[in-house]
Amino acid sequence: MALNRYYYPTKYESRNKVLSLGIKCVFISHQQKDKDAAKKIVDYLIEAGIDVYFDDYDGDLRIHHQSNNAKAVTDSIRKGINNSSHMLVVVSPNTLYSTWVPFEIGYGYDKTDLFVLCLKGIPKGGLPEYVRSATIVRDIYDLNNLVSRISKIDKEILLKTKMLSDYGSYTNPLSNVMDAMISDPYN
Repeated sequence: MALNRYYYPTKYESRNKVLSLGIKCVFISHQQKDKDAAKKIVDYLIEAGIDVYFDDYDGDLRIHHQSNNAKAVTDSIRKGINNSSHMLVVVSPNTLYSTWVPFEIGYGYDKTDLFVLCLKGIPKGGLPEYVRSATIVRDIYDLNNLVSRISKIDKEILLKTKMLSDYGSYTNPLSNVMDAMISDPYN
C-alpha cells in the first residue's frame, strides 16, 4: 500500500541510501494556491500504489512556515527531496508567483527524475522557461503512462485492477484538474 513518505518512520539523510534501496517516491512540488489540485494528484498516485512526499502532510514543515523559520523550511524540503526518487512539479499560472517551486526544482534537478505536470488549460508555450527541460506530463493519459513507468506495472493491469482510472472516463478523479488527452505535443 502506498503512503505519504512523511509518515514513513525511516528518513534517510543520504540520497545514495535511497537510491541503493530502490525506493520509489514522488516529491510533489506545487504552488500553495494549487494545493487542492495537487492533493487530488497525490491521492491518485497513492491509489495507484506510488509513495509520495506532499508538504501538506509534513507537520514539521507547517510549523516552520508558521514560525517564519526559512532555514528549517529549506531543510524540510531538502529532506523530502532527498527521500524521493522522482519529482512531479504541478504547474498552473500560479506557479509563476511561487517562491519555493523554483528552489525545489533547482535542488532536485540532478537528484530526482523530474517531470512537469500541467493542470487543465495550460496552453502550449505557457510553461515557465525553467521547467521546459523536464519531461512534460500534459494530461491524464500521460500521467497514467508515468505511473506505469514508475511502478513498473503494465498500464493495462493498473487499469483493470482499478489502481488507475481511464483518462477518458467521466469518473476519473482528475478530470476537473487535468485535461484527459492532448494530441498536440508540447515541444
